[in-house]
Amino acid sequence: MAEQNFSDIGRVAAIESLYEGTPFNPHESAWFETASKAYITTQSRVFLEGIDFDLVYFPLKHLGYKSVVAVTGELYAEMSHPRTMDIKIGVSAKLDLAQVRELWSGIVAAAKDYGYCKVGLDLVPSRNGLTIAVSATGETSINVVRPKAETKDLICVSGSLGAAYFGQQVLEREKARFDKEGSQPNLEKYRMMIGAYLKPELSPNVLLNLDDSGITPTMGYLVTRGLADAVKRLVRDSGLGAKIYAQKIPFEGNSFELGKELDIDPISAAMNGGEDYKLLFTVPISQYEKFRHDFQTFDIVGHLALPEVGAVMVTPDGLEMPMRAQGWVENDED
Repeated sequence: MAEQNFSDIGRVAAIESLYEGTPFNPHESAWFETASKAYITTQSRVFLEGIDFDLVYFPLKHLGYKSVVAVTGELYAEMSHPRTMDIKIGVSAKLDLAQVRELWSGIVAAAKDYGYCKVGLDLVPSRNGLTIAVSATGETSINVVRPKAETKDLICVSGSLGAAYFGQQVLEREKARFDKEGSQPNLEKYRMMIGAYLKPELSPNVLLNLDDSGITPTMGYLVTRGLADAVKRLVRDSGLGAKIYAQKIPFEGNSFELGKELDIDPISAAMNGGEDYKLLFTVPISQYEKFRHDFQTFDIVGHLALPEVGAVMVTPDGLEMPMRAQGWVENDED
């Protein structure tokens, strides 16, 4: 059957058609009842075409999936289990219903992967390209009480850093080359880096595993604007200092080779590149052995320190360098 156009069926029928074959209901309000007393958390994110993504090389299904991961990761960082989500899509004239359906399929796939029970959707016109606004709520048991952050708490991240930034840079380079020369790119050797940018993923079981292990992180963040930004937020919120050890930062296998090719320092990409979508937790040092055993996908990259230390990166030769991050006034001591 031929795909219908928005002008043929209207906005309401288009929304209903997008829900067909999914476990979600277009007419349900995004609310839920808690089985017991709980904390309710809300997170939101807006993705703008030309700012956050380029449809020349960003598959719509991956874009839908990534938009859900963005808010889900923020919930995870707060030890909050995903429950409901509300999506508003600003549709530009260049997109037809089939393309919006592809975007929606990625949203639905992620919503199922991460355990959302209700998903709301609205479609609105947009004159400035595709826009995706995502708002999600999560639930944290009232029994989950985070310990106070202390010096020597371990700073841990859930995977390699800088790969997404490298992947984006490769895509931008090949787009420019295609525009200039018309040559089709061969991206196979960059598959891992490009995948880290186009379709980041989180472990859906990370909170359940923390519950089962009895480990409660003292602080948590989603690394989306580089490790330096996350660490500076950690220092601000904890009132403590933090040391990150450069040799402990995890990288994808060919990061240094690609760094030479692009003339980008992998450490700079990890610290300030962004788009990694990795979790950063601080864990009491008393739980070091258990954490290392139960969470082998996490890497310990540093530790909290006395407040006067600030946010510093320690080089392999022991030099402590103050961190710089976009969006911060660099002469402020956080």
